[in-house]
Amino acid sequence: MQHVKIPQDRIGVLIGEGGETMREIEAEAEVRLDIDSENGSVAVETVGDPVRGLKGPEIVRAIGRGFAPEDAMRLLEDDMMLFDVVDIDAAARNKNDMKRKKGRLIGEGGRTRELMEELTGADVVIYGSTLGIIGAPQEVDAVRSAAEMLLDGAPHGAVYSFLEEKHNEMKHQGMEYHRFPGGQS
Repeated sequence: MQHVKIPQDRIGVLIGEGGETMREIEAEAEVRLDIDSENGSVAVETVGDPVRGLKGPEIVRAIGRGFAPEDAMRLLEDDMMLFDVVDIDAAARNKNDMKRKKGRLIGEGGRTRELMEELTGADVVIYGSTLGIIGAPQEVDAVRSAAEMLLDGAPHGAVYSFLEEKHNEMKHQGMEYHRFPGGQS
């Protein structure tokens, strides 16, 4: 059994309307969730396949970090799906710096965050003092690198170029990998 602590304002999202989201997570990840809505503590107990059960706490953590439940459930799509968090607060000197860095990651009208998603294929959420990423290993790596570049003060243009480059690399690898759909030559 694992314990995950999530922010108070995300408990309703985790439970869902009439407990619907919670039941879906329990069924899909083969876990049992014991949610303490007083302190935000969630006990996650594996009741089925242990490998799927390992994703249970990650799904709860992802929802706690601002992901919509359906995006968090992507972690079950494939064993390679990862959830990662970039701590914006750790890169900031003070509250104002934190606000500025968060703004750089979001971009004007949310454009930078959207580009991170579009060019990598990962889901990206900025919530509180963290940037959360769900995706395949190379997608998560690309977003983490781009976020760190922005937090270190790199110009947005340079970061967009980096993301374009990563996008083309992943597309090229994808074409190599999926050359014969359905296994026919």
